[in-house]
Amino acid sequence: MPIKKKVHQTAGKIKKINIDLFKDFFESEKASGYILVLITVVSLLLANSALGKSYLTIWHTYMNLSFSGVELKYSIEHWINDGFMAVFFLLVGLEIEREIYVGELREIKKASLPIIAAIGGMLIPGIIHFVLNAGTETQSGFGIPMATDIAFAIGILSLAGSKVPLSLKIFLTALAIIDDLGAIILIAVFYTQNLALGYLFSAVLVFILLVFLNRMRVNKLSIYLILGVVMWYCMLKSGVHATISGVLLAFAVPFNKNNDENISYRLQKKLHWPVAFIILPLFALANTAVVLPKNIISSLTELNSLGIILGLVAGKFLGIFSFSFLSVKSGLSSLPSDLNWKLLGGAAVLAGIGFTMSIFISNLAFDQPEVIVSSKLSILFASVVSAVSGLTALMLVGKKSIPE
Repeated sequence: MPIKKKVHQTAGKIKKINIDLFKDFFESEKASGYILVLITVVSLLLANSALGKSYLTIWHTYMNLSFSGVELKYSIEHWINDGFMAVFFLLVGLEIEREIYVGELREIKKASLPIIAAIGGMLIPGIIHFVLNAGTETQSGFGIPMATDIAFAIGILSLAGSKVPLSLKIFLTALAIIDDLGAIILIAVFYTQNLALGYLFSAVLVFILLVFLNRMRVNKLSIYLILGVVMWYCMLKSGVHATISGVLLAFAVPFNKNNDENISYRLQKKLHWPVAFIILPLFALANTAVVLPKNIISSLTELNSLGIILGLVAGKFLGIFSFSFLSVKSGLSSLPSDLNWKLLGGAAVLAGIGFTMSIFISNLAFDQPEVIVSSKLSILFASVVSAVSGLTALMLVGKKSIPE
């Protein structure tokens, strides 16, 4: 077979892998978004019903796990947030890896727009919250409005159907993925306390070993997963949030661009459904089991709550839209041919949906139960406002705005 023809076939195969993976990811996140909406409503109703006390007790029940002399005792909620969510972070890491190798982030010109937009979408909300809360006990919550929820955002975006072009779906997905990476870095840098250096050093050594195995072209997935569990345990005991181990494992798993059977691709395919339909719903159930305060208005108008609401609803839009506009006008990025500023503006509003990562950071930022509750309520309120206004904007401008 001529070399040129073989190269074209290989490129076509890579493109097909990329498209198939994106479709799988988009479809699983879209369905997961719908389920998360339903589960959140059910969880809030249960927590505030006559069964509320029993329902809350479930998540605070402790479970023991013993293996080879190692004993772990945590509440069910803790197991979900520190254990199951590490698998969610693993999937996010694998998706970032795929985007870097064969996706939207492989070319600087294409990658620069969602990257710069994501940076703006993290900076402005964080600044808004910090300005309102500087010097108070709640200033540590500045990271809460910085994250966009992939599942919710894609789920709501899909309701616009054919009124929005594929490039907008790719842009929002890439932006949310970069956003998640930013949130992961934020957790590692700002929300890590009481370091146990021995365990941290052990976790780093395991990661170095994983990278070494990658470089030596060891392609056996079970080895990476076993060492990944060891790294997770060391990270859990180190004081650095254990979910970071999921991302580190993802970056260590080999990705072979010339082989559609590479283990990173296989692992990502296997994780889509359990993450979308088991892990994220469990996270939503455990973390939205919130007893509503008697004075909801007062709770939503505290400085921390205002910082979260304004950060997500206004800050996300201002950050994403202004940074995107400046990036394109300066020549650093280019706007896809089937995308315009009205559509991008609608997506920027939709990016104010902060759920998984925002709630996750709320649990890390505060110790006081009442502050955590008001933070979660603010996240839910801001997400509903962003979802309704973003979808409405896209439905109004979508059909007319897409170029022929």
